[in-house]
Amino acid sequence: MRQGDPARGAYILREGSADAIVWLPGGEKLTVASLGPGSVVGEMALIELGTCTATLRATAPISGWFVAHEDFRALVSQASPAALRLQHAVTSILADKVAALNVQLLGCAAAEDRPARAAPAGVDPLAGVPRLERASFDTRPFLQRLPVFEHFMADEIDEVAGRGRYLELARGDGLFAAGTPAAAAFIVIRGAAEVVAMRGELERRIAVLGPGQLVGQLSVLRKTPHSTHAFAREASTILEIEAADFHDLYFGSSRASARLRQAVQVSLLASMARTNRALTRLISHARLATARHDEATLEAARASLIATASPV
Repeated sequence: MRQGDPARGAYILREGSADAIVWLPGGEKLTVASLGPGSVVGEMALIELGTCTATLRATAPISGWFVAHEDFRALVSQASPAALRLQHAVTSILADKVAALNVQLLGCAAAEDRPARAAPAGVDPLAGVPRLERASFDTRPFLQRLPVFEHFMADEIDEVAGRGRYLELARGDGLFAAGTPAAAAFIVIRGAAEVVAMRGELERRIAVLGPGQLVGQLSVLRKTPHSTHAFAREASTILEIEAADFHDLYFGSSRASARLRQAVQVSLLASMARTNRALTRLISHARLATARHDEATLEAARASLIATASPV
């Protein structure tokens, strides 16, 4: 694969080794990864086609497999257990990559860092908050217009929404806290959720997620504690789906389950795009401030994000 060529699918290395190389503005060449047996390259192209943003160059004789985007989509549209496991494996690879890159991103200071609000880690902010069978307004005609349910039929929306309970949160109320178990996944119905990472006395906004966006789902699927905090950015209505129910839906064999898996992958692509934009912004700031160490660290992090994936 060559940087700039259309991305057609993913490669899986069985034997041999290769380097992923990125040419940066100005002509500088950067080797961002050395790949060996078991490595997967270009996995984002399995979800959404784009452009190769790195060149893969063999450093020893290679054998392996190529999985075309069309073949992958045809396979995972089936209801077989193997198709489900394969689709989830791709989701897990991308989720792990985003998590690792966010650790590097947060390790560098940024101009947008601000004093942290009072939100102790390890304390569930939803303890004692009422769960409602119905929201304060009629959500049924509203749900079908939300991005997360874009490709759902009405009965499939009912299948997902029927597993959840509604939360009515005021501005600033917490949704989850870093260090707490991922007890539920959330869908913003009305309002917005702000996700922030806290480092000592500072916090940094990671994302603002509006109506129809998933929140906290990756921690549920990875079965790891939350690494960030989430708050209601304004008065919000949130659909809470407990972890066990979300797992049942995600790993189910119904049409609603298949569409939910696709929605999770689309939200993951959006997360990767946000990470890439944040890295680009911090690199620019580091160059202006002549912070060469931070610049080199962030360039490598950004390149590793895009080297094996097509852009969003």
